[in-house]
Amino acid sequence: MRYRLLGRTGLRISELFLGAMRFTTVDESRRVLDRYADAGGNVIDTANAYRDSEAIVGEIIAGRRDRFVLATKYTMSRDGSDPNAAGNHRKNLVLSLESSLRLLRTDYIDLYWAHIWDPLTPIEETMRALDDAVRAGKILHVGISDAPAWVTARANTLAECRDWTPFAAVQVPYNLIQRDIEREILPMAEGMGLTVATWNALGHGSLTREPGPTADALRAVAAELGATPAQVAMAWIRTRSRAIHPILGARTDEQLADSLGVLDLALPEDAARRLEATAEFTPGFPADFVGATAAAVYGEAGARVDA
Repeated sequence: MRYRLLGRTGLRISELFLGAMRFTTVDESRRVLDRYADAGGNVIDTANAYRDSEAIVGEIIAGRRDRFVLATKYTMSRDGSDPNAAGNHRKNLVLSLESSLRLLRTDYIDLYWAHIWDPLTPIEETMRALDDAVRAGKILHVGISDAPAWVTARANTLAECRDWTPFAAVQVPYNLIQRDIEREILPMAEGMGLTVATWNALGHGSLTREPGPTADALRAVAAELGATPAQVAMAWIRTRSRAIHPILGARTDEQLADSLGVLDLALPEDAARRLEATAEFTPGFPADFVGATAAAVYGEAGARVDA
């Protein structure tokens, strides 16, 4: 396992994250974590909405907590009958964070995510509340999951202007048949130096279990490379950007062992292009328009200018 920096921070994070959403039992989850740690992985990603996940993670990292980059999330409702028990406002942040710290058996969170964009809460309130928690030492870095690119960009611009802690990372779904982040979110993240944690690499199983052109292509490429379709799907994601860190969502030790096989898999460029050809995708406006008009905009000399 190799390491990169979390966004524009000095925190070292492994190239693959371990998702704890599917953790259900302590013994099996400990085996999964041990295998991940033995491979060099150091990032555990959970959330207060993932059933008993935080409590399980807290138990299995006891005695070695500081060896891991611990990430969790808030936003999702803690009590459906209480309108203030959900959202990215200060009250929910404070109460959610205290609960997560208690369940995780720690006094700080390495990376605290806003779980989803809350259009009802001003982003200024969210960023200031997160910064207060950083200054209090309860969290070290912050990120946002499942949010428009303009929200993240505005939030970090506000943080820069007001000396608040900026988002260091975004978390988004990404796979061969769900490439929406290539339109705005991925270019924004690369331009702003943000880490991109990706989930749903297998399209909820449709890429490996259901018939179709993309699944057939995955199986064909996997057979050629002596790999599994899941490993090929993950390998394709890893070719897209150095900012991307796929999240491995394993429930069992066997599932994680298969996923970790991607570390030894080099996906040839021609195989990647064949996979992409099976699922139509275009960036859309304005990216397509900007590319199509480049010759008219920059003239003949423009083709000789290196970015």
